[in-house]
Amino acid sequence: MAKKSMMDKCKPSNCGSGGCMYMLGFLGAAIYYISTATSFWNGVLGVLKAIIWPLFLILEALKFFAA
Repeated sequence: MAKKSMMDKCKPSNCGSGGCMYMLGFLGAAIYYISTATSFWNGVLGVLKAIIWPLFLILEALKFFAA
C-alpha cells in the first residue's frame, strides 16, 4: 500500500477550518491590542497576546465552568 503524501492527507475537503478561524481571531485580537496600546512595547506585547489568545479563552472558560 502506497504512503499518502502530505498533500493527500490535508485537502480542503478533509481538513477543518480551524486555521482560518484562528487567523481571523488573531487578526482581530492584534488589531484590538495594537489600537489600545499606549506605547510601542505595549503594541509588541499586544501582538504576543494575540498569538496566544486561545489560551486566554480556554483559561477563562475553565474558570467560569469550574466556579
